[in-house]
Amino acid sequence: MVMEEQNKLLSKSFFWMFLGILGTAAVAFYTYQSGLIVSLLENNAFTTLLIVELIVVLLFSFLFRKLSYQIVALLYFIYAMINGLTFSTLFATFELNSIVYVFVAASVIFAIFAWIGAKTDKDLSNWSTLLMPVLIVGIILSLLNLFVFRSSMLDIILDWVILFLFFGLTIYDVNKLKQLQGEEYANDEKLYIYFAMELYLDFINIFIRLLSIFGRSRD
Repeated sequence: MVMEEQNKLLSKSFFWMFLGILGTAAVAFYTYQSGLIVSLLENNAFTTLLIVELIVVLLFSFLFRKLSYQIVALLYFIYAMINGLTFSTLFATFELNSIVYVFVAASVIFAIFAWIGAKTDKDLSNWSTLLMPVLIVGIILSLLNLFVFRSSMLDIILDWVILFLFFGLTIYDVNKLKQLQGEEYANDEKLYIYFAMELYLDFINIFIRLLSIFGRSRD
């Protein structure tokens, strides 16, 4: 019974994650192909989108337990769609073949680390004491490098550090999901979406970092 509950949690969470990634990819490609990206750039809309994205994440994170299943699902897809709009710039920056190859590579790598997390019987909850501070420092340094330092070498180093960090976070998040037991968890629809968001962010960050390191830019 415990195994069935764990499998249900894993399968439904990954299903929601897949829907989110599919929505992001579809919106990103349509935004670029339709020319909507030009309008967004001309109106400096990306800054507004990033602010809205942050607000959605904060609402999702802090009000998750109080919100209904429908609102949680709506916030998840709004976040995924906004990501699609912002990620449309990737099609203008990198060659399409490069994006596809890196996406496939990111999928395989994510699957490997997710499998490790699912097969690890040991509780890895203590990993958060290391992973989360490193993530916060990485985000702060990335922002400082974007607006202050503007160092290409630091950018490369941060790409690699954050990439390996999300390898660890993928293992940690899947293992955390696996450790949940009980019928109340197996039938909590909101919980599937919550973990789907975490897995979605793990995959997206692995993809973005790999693309930044190995992607082939347009001439």
